[in-house]
This record gives sequence, structure tokens and C-alpha cells, in this order.
Amino acid sequence: MVSRTVEYALRAIVWLASQGGSPCTTRQMAHATQVPAGYLAKVMQTLVDAGLVSSQRGLGGGFVLTRDPQAISVLDVVTAVEPIPRIRACPLKLSAHQLRLCPLHRRIDDALAMVERAFSESTIAELLAEGNHDAPLCPNPTAQPPRAQLTTPKRTGRPKARGA
Repeated sequence: MVSRTVEYALRAIVWLASQGGSPCTTRQMAHATQVPAGYLAKVMQTLVDAGLVSSQRGLGGGFVLTRDPQAISVLDVVTAVEPIPRIRACPLKLSAHQLRLCPLHRRIDDALAMVERAFSESTIAELLAEGNHDAPLCPNPTAQPPRAQLTTPKRTGRPKARGA
């Protein structure tokens, strides 16, 4: 029911909320949230466009939340990247269903309304309060921190002779 894009956006927002207002780069967030950096960059642009985060280029730049985590609902994030599709009219365009949905489509829409309501009643701050403060949503025991720069190992001893 929740797409990968929605989950990635939620991971990023929760991570930013956990950073206490410090700017985070896409690379830092990608590592911490286990989201591919290229995909995350697109998700972050969508969140900027929706006004949930702001971005600053350059040294000391990155992404930050534009509102307090208590004022951001899970639904705000979901709606920013992929709104929940409600059924307002018969998807089959049947004339007999113009005034009200058939039982099947009404139940589907009722379920979507429950999801929407649950998301609207959950804030990002609540997710942080319930979870592990080291990482958003789930810890990653195998993750390695991103390296500041690539290094090559130092050679020790004499080089091997060719053909040996």
C-alpha cells in the first residue's frame, strides 16, 4: 500500500528530524537511511517543492526541516510525494453508480480513508519518540559511515617482481 518512494521520503524526514536542525547532505542521509543517493536526491527535491524541507548549497549546507517535527504529520509527507488516491466517483463510470459508490468501491475508499486518518494523527515527533534515536525507523548494524575521501593503501615492503 505504501510505495518505496513514500517510505524513502518518510525515512529522510525522520532522519532530518533526529538531527535537531543541523543541515544534512544527501550523502549523509542516504547512508543513514539506506536509500540510494540518486533516488533520495529526487525525493528530497519533491519535499523541498512541498515546503517540508529547505536546502542550502555549499559548505555547511544541506537539508533541514522547515517546521517542527511535532507539526509535520506522516500524511503531510505522504501527500507531498504520492497522495493517497481516494475514490470519489465510480472508476468504471457506470451511470448506476453516479450518486454513490458500489459496495466494493465504497469499502476500498473507506479503507483508504482509515489509512489517511491514521497517517494524519501520527506526527514525525511521535515516530522519533517511539523509535531508536540512533537511526530512523530501523537500525543498520552493517552500515559503514561514509568516507570523507577515497584513500589508497600505503605500500609496504618491496614491490613484487613481474612474473613472480
